[in-house]
Parts: sequence; C-alpha cells; structure tokens
Amino acid sequence: MRRRGGAAMSTPSSDEKLTAVLQSAKAPTDKQCSRLLAFLKRTYGQEAELTWERDDSLEKGFRLKVGSDVYDWSLEGRMRQFQERMQQLEPGQENIVPLMRQAIENWTPAAAAEEVGQVLTVGDEIATVSGLERAEYGEILVFSNGVKGMVQDLRRDCVGCILFGGSEDIVQGSIVRRTGKTAGMPVAEGYLGRVVDALGTPQDGKGDIAPDKYRPIEAAAPGILDRQPVNTPMETGLLAIDAMFPIGRGQRELIIGDRQTGKTAIALDTILNQKGKNVVCIYVAIGQKDSSVAQLVQNLTRRGAMDYTVVVNAPASAPASLQYIAPYAGCALGEYFMYQGRDVLIVYDDLSKHAIAYRALSLLLERSPGREAYPGDVFYLHSRLLERSAHLSDELGGGSMTALPIVETQAGDVSAYIPTNIISITDGQLFLESNLFFSGQRPAVNVGLSVSRVGGDAQTKAMKSAAGAIRLDLAQYREMEVFTQFSSDLDEVTKRQLVYGQGLMRLLRQRQYHPLNQHQQVITLVAALGHLFQDVPVDQIDQAQRELIEELEGQAPDLCQRIDQTGKLPDEDRQEIVRLAKAFLTRRNSPEQRGE
Repeated sequence: MRRRGGAAMSTPSSDEKLTAVLQSAKAPTDKQCSRLLAFLKRTYGQEAELTWERDDSLEKGFRLKVGSDVYDWSLEGRMRQFQERMQQLEPGQENIVPLMRQAIENWTPAAAAEEVGQVLTVGDEIATVSGLERAEYGEILVFSNGVKGMVQDLRRDCVGCILFGGSEDIVQGSIVRRTGKTAGMPVAEGYLGRVVDALGTPQDGKGDIAPDKYRPIEAAAPGILDRQPVNTPMETGLLAIDAMFPIGRGQRELIIGDRQTGKTAIALDTILNQKGKNVVCIYVAIGQKDSSVAQLVQNLTRRGAMDYTVVVNAPASAPASLQYIAPYAGCALGEYFMYQGRDVLIVYDDLSKHAIAYRALSLLLERSPGREAYPGDVFYLHSRLLERSAHLSDELGGGSMTALPIVETQAGDVSAYIPTNIISITDGQLFLESNLFFSGQRPAVNVGLSVSRVGGDAQTKAMKSAAGAIRLDLAQYREMEVFTQFSSDLDEVTKRQLVYGQGLMRLLRQRQYHPLNQHQQVITLVAALGHLFQDVPVDQIDQAQRELIEELEGQAPDLCQRIDQTGKLPDEDRQEIVRLAKAFLTRRNSPEQRGE
C-alpha cells in the first residue's frame, strides 16, 4: 500500500488499474488493507491499488474514495446516514416511538458508495459541479451547507444545477452529494387553507404541516385509457363564461389578455363559486408581488374560500428556480387529491412569468436561445404541465383536475411565442380585451376571439337550453353596431335590435366577488333572450336583474331549487319563468312604479 497526500483520482476505465484512496487519522493495518482490497474486488470486479491519505479530522472512522464514489464510514457520515434513515419513517403513523426504537436497534451504516462532487463555479443561483458522473436530469443534489439544488444541465465533464436557496456559503470546491431522488412535494390534507412556497414550506405563520407522503413534482400525464370525456360542468359563476364558453371538469381553459384586464379576477371568482361543491382549489402565484398575494388570501379568507384552497406562492423576490418549479409543485399537490377521486381546480397565475423565469435559468446555463430568446424546449415546459390535467376514468376513482392557466399579452398580441404555444396546448381560451375592460364591460371577455373546445358538453341541460343563441345575437349586434356608425337614420326595427344587444351586453356585466348560482343564470338568460328586458332603460338593467332574481326566488323557490339540483329546464319551468318575469318587469316598468 502506498501513502500520498494528494486528492482522489477519478475512476479508471476497465482497462486501467483501479485506484482507491483511504482517508483516516491512523494508517491501516495489513489485515484492514486486505479486507478493504477484498471489498473493492467484490464491488468493482477487478484488483485495486490502495493508497492511504492522512486526515487528522477522521479520528473515528474513515473514508474510502474510488473516483467519484465515496464510502463514508466517518462519524459525520454515519450520523448523516442515520438521520436519513429516521426521515424515511412514515410521518403520519401513530406508533412512531416503537418504530424509532426498532430503527435504532436494526440500523447499521450502509456499505454503499455515495457519489460526491465538487463545485466548479457558482453564481446567480446556478452551480456547476464536477465529479457526479452518474447524476440524472432532475435529480436533487445536497450541498455542504445544506442547500438543495436540482440538476438541469448534463455535460460531458460536469453538470449544471439550479439552487433552491442562498448560495452565499457555497464556494468553489464545496462538496456536493447525490440523493438519487427527484424533486418532490410534500402532500397532505393539512395543506388546505394554507399558504406555502414551492417546496411545501408554510409561509403563513400557522405552524408546520405533517406530510402524508411525497409526490414527485414531475410525473407522467394520464394516458388516453386512463381518462374519460369532459362532461361535468365546472361553473365559474360568471354569466358571460358559463353561458357561452363553458368549462368542464378536467378541461384546460386559458385566460389571456393584457395587464390589468381582470384575468386574476375571473380565476378568483371561479374559486369563490366552488364553495360548498366539494372542489379543492389550488392557486399558484408565480412572480407576483407579495402584497398582491396577501390581498388575494385576505379576500378568500373573508369570503370563506380558504377552507378548501391552497395557495402556492413563488413571489417575484424568490429565486428563478423556485418560480420555475412552483406550478409543478402545485400540480403534484392537485394530483394527490385527484387520485383520491376528488375534483380539483388549479390556477397558474401566470405562465408568462414562469416562461421568463425558465428563460433566465436557461441563459445562465448557457443554453442556446431560440425564438424571442426563449429556449427551444419552452413548449415542452408547459405541455408536460398542462397535460396532467384530466378527468380520470372510473377505475382510477373518477377524480378530475381542471386547469386555468393565465398568460399576459403585450398590446393584445396573441400571436406572440408564449401565447401561441399555450393556446395550442389548451382546450380553449378566454380572451380579455383592454377596450372592453376600460369601457366598463367586466368581465371583458371578447366573444369573437374566445372559445371553449368542449362547448355544450360541459353545460347542464338547463344552461344549454337557456343560453340558446346568445352568441349569435351578440355577433349580430356587433355587426349592426359597426354598420350604424355610418348612418344616423335608423328604422324602428334596427333601433330595437340595437337596444336589445345593448341590454345583453349590460347583463353580461358582473361585479367581482358576486358569482351567480345556476338558477340565477338561467332566470337571467331566459328573461333576456325572451326580450323581456327590452323596455328597461340600459342604465337600470343591473338593478332590474337583481330585483327579478329576488322576486322569483321568493315567488318560486321550488323552481329555483329544482334547476340547481336537476340541471334541467323543462318547457313548463321555462314558461313559468317567462310568466313571472313578464309580470314583474311589466309591473316594474309601469308609470306608477317609476313615480311618473
């Protein structure tokens, strides 16, 4: 056996002599050397040359290095292995003390090698690591200061790693260890009502959450045979959407528009509308201001929606790496509930900032940029996320996960790179127009550019029957409105059609935080498409609608309950709505009621 003071050599190829380095405070005896050489031959299948290297810090134990493989039998290494063994115990089990006692009695230090590398460069939350020859894409690495990172770039002689924590204590030469595990998200029922970061750590100051299990943040989407058709409504409570662009459970509906056009407001109202419907809601905030997220949580709490909602927050102040994994972490949490047979609604707000965070990481990893400086795999980035939303087959429990991704456009340009990517992935989009928003038409849904590729399959029979030809009527109104700008002499029929169209547009306006029940939407649509609001002044239509709903809820509560419970609208119920609405609006529009 030779003695030397240098560093460990890399693992040789099969035609080279195997060299191992033993580090310890005292030189090994001949018997110990023989046992180590026999161990190396069993493990690597060839004779080895053993070199001893003195290390006074290893008074108790030793380390054996073979290339990038490290067998750590030092006191520190054994304590770390024991800690990892204790962390493998199931956290939710009741009899944890006997399990701990059994684990301690049966534990022996592992005779398996750790693959250890060294940091070459570090900066901007990116570390380049050498020596990890068998590291895999997406694997979690642990640095000497306890910070974790994820492998994102595989090169010939090193790997690129994104860091999930501060890099202040990481320097060139710092030790890095493989874990053999991919990034995971702790999941449990206890996450409901909480605000957590992209790693599952609570941010709301309400204490720790005991995880039930861990789910990988990256998982394969359900196959075709594991899905069933999207045929159950996911009501948003917004009349403009539920009537014309219905969303089904398991669908992916994009919300797209310029900044400050009410995209988050639609998602928030949809979450509020799930109260009492046994739907788990997950809101993933990517690159948002902490104050905006705090205000959203406050609104959800005030209205009793946080009880069934989880907020995953990766704010603008968080590293780009956490903004990158945040939607995948939220999706993993949603899958935990979906595979229990429950319905999940997940909002990604927003994927524009997600793509920007990924672009920053890719450019720091020196990947070649493509269109608009985005890396070529940014399409796959979002497709493998959104494809995980599904309506599972009955054999898998019948659960569903409905995705509402949000994308911000610049000056209404839906043909930009990221918007076109996500439009091609999703099952429809709600396009919000700035001009409509600033004119007071809120939600500012553009009827011409918005679409739902699921359509009437995601509507109840009552909604489908009540909505009728509303899109056609609105399209005719828009054409007529443009045409009449060039003419001031209009006949009475044209004027009435314009008033009718203006009334429809006014009815589609809806105050935020006021979602409508199914019977309220059906009553409004039946009355509106029956031209019953024709004689109501446009500026009074909002109030007339509210009064009409209150009138019918008081006069025909059984009818309202029947619509909500059965989702059907037989002819006799429609005629009853028309009769009661006509009587009420006639009475309301009479000169006596108007005080004339």
